[in-house]
Amino acid sequence: MIGPRAAALLPGRRDYRGLRGSWRGDLVAGITVAIVALPLALGFGVASGLGPEAGLVTAIVAGVVAGVFGGSRVQVSGPTGAMTVVLVPLVASVGPGGVALVALLAGVLLVIVGGARLGRYAGILPWPVVEGFTVGIALLIFLQQVPSALGVAKPDGTNTAAVALRAVTRWDGHGWTALGLVALVAVVMVAMGRLHRGLPASLMAVVVATGLCELAGLNAARIGHIPSGLPMPTWPSVSSGHLSALVSGVFAVAALAALESLLSAKVADGMADGEDHDPDRELVGQGLANIAVSFVGGMPATGAIARTAVNVRAGAQTRASAIVHGLVLAVVVLALAPLLERVPLAALAGVLMVTAVRMVEFSTVARILRTTRGDALLVIATAGATVAFDLVTAVCVGVALASLLALKAVADSTSFAAEPVDHPADVDATLEHALLEEHIVAYRVDGALFFGAAQRFLLELTEIADVEVVILRLGGLRVLDSTGAQALADLIAHLQDRDITVLLASLRPEHRLLLQRAGVLDVLVHENHVVADISEALIHARRHVVRTGHALRALA
Repeated sequence: MIGPRAAALLPGRRDYRGLRGSWRGDLVAGITVAIVALPLALGFGVASGLGPEAGLVTAIVAGVVAGVFGGSRVQVSGPTGAMTVVLVPLVASVGPGGVALVALLAGVLLVIVGGARLGRYAGILPWPVVEGFTVGIALLIFLQQVPSALGVAKPDGTNTAAVALRAVTRWDGHGWTALGLVALVAVVMVAMGRLHRGLPASLMAVVVATGLCELAGLNAARIGHIPSGLPMPTWPSVSSGHLSALVSGVFAVAALAALESLLSAKVADGMADGEDHDPDRELVGQGLANIAVSFVGGMPATGAIARTAVNVRAGAQTRASAIVHGLVLAVVVLALAPLLERVPLAALAGVLMVTAVRMVEFSTVARILRTTRGDALLVIATAGATVAFDLVTAVCVGVALASLLALKAVADSTSFAAEPVDHPADVDATLEHALLEEHIVAYRVDGALFFGAAQRFLLELTEIADVEVVILRLGGLRVLDSTGAQALADLIAHLQDRDITVLLASLRPEHRLLLQRAGVLDVLVHENHVVADISEALIHARRHVVRTGHALRALA
C-alpha cells in the first residue's frame, strides 16, 4: 500500500480535472508552445555541443514525462539556456556519454530530494542572488553564440568569455553573412513581438533567415544531419580523472534543475488561476524527466520559464497542454527533419542572443541596485561569479555573502536606546477576537525579515481566509532586505488578487525608503494604505468593511 504522502507525489485523475471543458484550450496551447519550442530546442542542442538532435529529443521526452509527473499544471519542461551554460564545459571534459550519466544521476538525486519533501526550502535563496544568477546566465548564453554569430569556428577552451574573446580576435571581417542573419533574426523577433505577443516570433525569424539563404544562395554554416531515430547514449567508463568532473556535474545539474524549475513553476502560479504547484512533486517530475532523457541521448532538462509563460498565455488549464507540446514536436521532427537540417547556425545564434537579452528584467535589476549597497553588491558578485566560475560557485558565493550581510544587519540593529512603542492602543486578545468578527486581521511583524525568513513569512500569511482587511504592523521590524521586500510585494499582490485590502502600519522611515525603491509601495492599490499607526489602521479598516457591506447590500 502506498501512503498518502507518497501518493501525493504520483499522477492521478485529479491532475486532469476540468479537462472536458478545457481540452480545446489545452490543445491550442500545446501546439503553440511546440512551435515556440522548436527553434529553441535546436539552438540549445547546438549550443551545448551535443547536437540539435539532443535538444529536440529532450524537448519531446522531458516535455511529456515532466508534464505527466511534475507538480505544476501548466509547466513546460525541456532544454534551456541556463543548462547549456553547465553543459558546455561538461561536454568538453567528460564527453556526451558522461553527460548522459550526469543526467541520470542528477535525476535520481532530484527524485530523492523531492521524495524527502525538501522542495519548499528552495525558496530561501535571496532575491538579489536569483537576479544576479539570471543576469550571469543571460550573459553567458549571449557570449556562447559569438562564434556562430561571427561565422568562425568555435575556439578551444571551457571559459565562455575567453572563447568569445578569441572568436572576436580570430574574426577577419569576412563573416558579414552570419552577422547579417543574426541582425535579421533579431529584427524579425522584435517586430513580431510588437505586432502580437502570441506570434511564434522565433520560429518565423528562423524561417525568414533560412528562406533568404536558400533563395539568395548565401554561403552560411547549416545545422547538418539530424538522425531520424533516437540518438542513443554511449555510457562512459568512469575513470579517476573524470570522477571529479562527473560528481560536480551531477550536483550542478541537479541544483540548476531544481532552482530553475521551481522558479518557473512559481512564475506560472502567478500567471494562472487555480491551485499552486507542489514543489516536491515538481522535483520528482523533473528527476524522472532527466532519467528518461539520459536513456535516449538527450540533455539534462528543467522547467522553462519562457515556454511556460507562452503556455499559460495560450490558454492552458491542465498538464495535457505540456503533453501535447511534446507529441506535436515529435510529429514535426519526423515530418520536417530534412528542412530543419537547412537552418543556418547564425539564425539559431540570433534567436538565442535575443532570448538571452529577454531573460533579464532590467527594471527589476535596476530596482535592486537602487535599494541598498549590499543588495547591489549581491547582484554584481553573483553575476560576476557566474561568468567567471560556474553556477554552483556563483550560488554559493551569493548565499555566503547574503548571510554575512544579514548577520551584519542584525548586529547593526542591536541597540540599547529606548524606542517608542507602536501605539498605546495595542491589539489584545479581546480586540483581536472582535476584529475577526469584523473580518479584519492585524499581524505584527517583529525582528528580521530577510532572505532566510521571507519565504516562511509569505507561506504563512497567504493561507488566511474569510478576511476583508489585513493590517501588517511593521513598527517592530528591525531588519529588512530586498528579499523580504519582495516577499511583502508578493504577499500584497496575492491578497489583493483575492479582494483583500492590505494596510501597512507603523513603517519605519528607513524601511519605507527601501520598500519605495524596491517598488513594493507601488503594488498597494492606494497610497493611503500606508498609515501612521495601529489606531489609524483600525479606523481605515472599519470604514472599508462598512463601505464593502453597503456595496454588497446595494448589489443584492
